[in-house]
Amino acid sequence: MMICKLVQRFFLVSFLISFSAGLIWAAPYDPSAADYTGRKGATIYVSKLGDNSDGSSWAKAFHTIQAGLQAVPDDQGGHIVIIRPDAYPEANLYPSFKGAAGSYNLIVGDTAGLYGSGASGQVIIDSGAPDNIIRTNPNAPTGNPTWMVTDEKSSPDEWGLKSVDWWGPWKCAPEFSGIILDRWIFRNLYATGSEGGMGVDITNAKGEEFTIITENCVGIGRFAGGAVMGHSARPGEPVIFKDCYFANLDWWGDAGAVYVRGEGETMPDTPHATFINCTLVSPDNAVQVGFPGFQGCTKIKFQNCRLITMNFSQPHGTPSSGVISCDLEGKFLHIDFEDCTLMGYKIFGAREGDFTYTTKGSVRAYVQYRESVPNGMERLRFWPTDTFDEFIPARFLDTSKIQKPALIKIPCNFDGAMENTPFIFKGNTYIAMNHRNDSANRTGEYTSEENMHLYIDNLHTGVREAQFGAGHSFVSAFVEGDTLHIFASQGTNDDWFKSIYQFTTTDMKNWDRQLAIPLEGDEHLFNCSVTKNDKNEYIMAYESNQPVGFCFKFARSQDLKSWEKIPNLIFTGVGMEYSACPVLRYFAPYYYVIYLHTMDNGYAPFLARSSDLVKWDLSPFNPIMVAGPGEGINNSDIDLFEYEGRTYIFFATGDQQTWGTVKIAMYDGPLKEFYERHFPAGVPMIKVSTQK
Repeated sequence: MMICKLVQRFFLVSFLISFSAGLIWAAPYDPSAADYTGRKGATIYVSKLGDNSDGSSWAKAFHTIQAGLQAVPDDQGGHIVIIRPDAYPEANLYPSFKGAAGSYNLIVGDTAGLYGSGASGQVIIDSGAPDNIIRTNPNAPTGNPTWMVTDEKSSPDEWGLKSVDWWGPWKCAPEFSGIILDRWIFRNLYATGSEGGMGVDITNAKGEEFTIITENCVGIGRFAGGAVMGHSARPGEPVIFKDCYFANLDWWGDAGAVYVRGEGETMPDTPHATFINCTLVSPDNAVQVGFPGFQGCTKIKFQNCRLITMNFSQPHGTPSSGVISCDLEGKFLHIDFEDCTLMGYKIFGAREGDFTYTTKGSVRAYVQYRESVPNGMERLRFWPTDTFDEFIPARFLDTSKIQKPALIKIPCNFDGAMENTPFIFKGNTYIAMNHRNDSANRTGEYTSEENMHLYIDNLHTGVREAQFGAGHSFVSAFVEGDTLHIFASQGTNDDWFKSIYQFTTTDMKNWDRQLAIPLEGDEHLFNCSVTKNDKNEYIMAYESNQPVGFCFKFARSQDLKSWEKIPNLIFTGVGMEYSACPVLRYFAPYYYVIYLHTMDNGYAPFLARSSDLVKWDLSPFNPIMVAGPGEGINNSDIDLFEYEGRTYIFFATGDQQTWGTVKIAMYDGPLKEFYERHFPAGVPMIKVSTQK
């Protein structure tokens, strides 16, 4: 029953993976990344619907994954093998060549249909399903016997998980090293049905440096769901498992949800394996390291991971040997934990002595009540339901966690307006807007006060409190204490808009004006937005027409007076695309930006988040809203604020040319919750980078 529930849970995980767009932010050695700078290799397609000829297109796709891997033409790297969603009864897969430094190879499941397969769903590699009869090899030369294939075809009587040593999705054996997978990236794959899931053993090349990246994958095996062993850590190119689910199905021997074993007499600076946002589930050990008699150092890092061991036996029963179990002397293992939760009868178990570890952030432990918790870990009193939610079947999950936050559009509008910012100043609610008569452009009167100015209305009374800033437009407001800051771009009569200026006031009557962001060369600047982070820095996102029409860049200030541009950070979405009208907010640890994106039927707002302004997650719920009846083709120029516990979103409608109004949508909750609910935990997301 537990195995059945486990499998149901992993089907949910694969759904969540396919629910996202399937791309992630990656290092520049990832050949699918927008900022990839390495060698461009071959693209090879795998689909049962192809003609099985040369794999050069979906129409000519190979029928098997192995054929696709064997078609990799050279060892120069940058090759991509793309697999159509389906179930593939294959085992012992291996490519013809390794990847290369700076140009990794990629094997990726087209789980969301972004690569043109015409399908979405799971790419399942089921190594228990090949039509062969598998037996343990009685003549194996090693103490750990290998497998052999008989001449007979499998019958339904032998359908099921093939638990035979060395039989698995990826080929490795005493005489064949998994080193052939060096510098490969695995993405969006579901491997199961045999001894291992997503795992590599270096075997007869042990001690060589090795790197593999595994992302958004599910691995289930009798022995281990994920594994890497026999290698030396490569400085600057670590082995990484990210956003993965790993489970093993046995407690016997050295089985564990993941198995890691390094080679070397000294502890390296680079971990032998780094796990980021992974869930590990096991009957007995979430992590297994080494085997009796082996001597060699292993270093592992876990960041934002959940390590779940199902054995909570009574002490006089058969207790677990540890969530982390080491069959070596403790001195040969070091683990770094950051923001992790561990569950099981006890946390650590070593054959002899204690291994070393560090903790950072919130590291929590839930154990059998008579067991101790290691120093540096928070002992949990209550069952960690948030952690166990990563394991239980889908029918018991709170589905609201993966539902799009509801926005209610309110039937009202501000006619003849576009850019805006609602804000609270000295206890009152206001909206800053601009009047711009575009029909006066290039008449010599475009920047006159009659045709272009800024104004502020009281949202409660409707009274116009201020009119100022003749010749400026693209308004944005920011309040700091008793001072109101208004930012706007300076218009011209014959050369569009130029630099961004800052207006400040304490009474909305007397205004000071100064240059905030100067343009560069023939650049033009438009919308901007300011927020304050937890370091008391002020960060601005500002819109430019270069290098993409449109994109946005960033600046920072320590005092809200002097602004410094942040070099080499330009937000251009996925693949240098239209990204306009940024509105920026900060709720630790994330910056959130809503920006305008072009779609087939108009313009709609997208939402992204970042902890460092460089790596950005795109919400899986994008676009967060779209134009409805009477709104033309446009929901643009968003700005928003929180009032009495609700979030109010002001947005422009129209056709982007001849007419537009400002309307309001409401989210029934605070602003921080509005942002956070657009990034549900456990759902992989499109990743982009601003680093240029």
